[in-house]
Amino acid sequence: MPEYTITLDRGACDGIFACLVRDDRFVEREDGLAGIEGEAADGTEPTEATVTATFDDDRLADAEQAAAACPVDAISVTEEGNL
Repeated sequence: MPEYTITLDRGACDGIFACLVRDDRFVEREDGLAGIEGEAADGTEPTEATVTATFDDDRLADAEQAAAACPVDAISVTEEGNL
């Protein structure tokens, strides 16, 4: 299985949430922006401007679809070895 990294730029996120329907690891935070499962999805202020999570599973296609669906290009997916 490929190892890959998902990067979410909260500064670019507009809370459109097209990512949520393509990859359920994306969550809606209380602050109205997207987050990535496993980070603190509650709270009113994001703790980081950019969130990065690395995965080693068979869901690379889901992550790539979420990134492609984001109309403001706030999500990027990088496979290990392509950094």
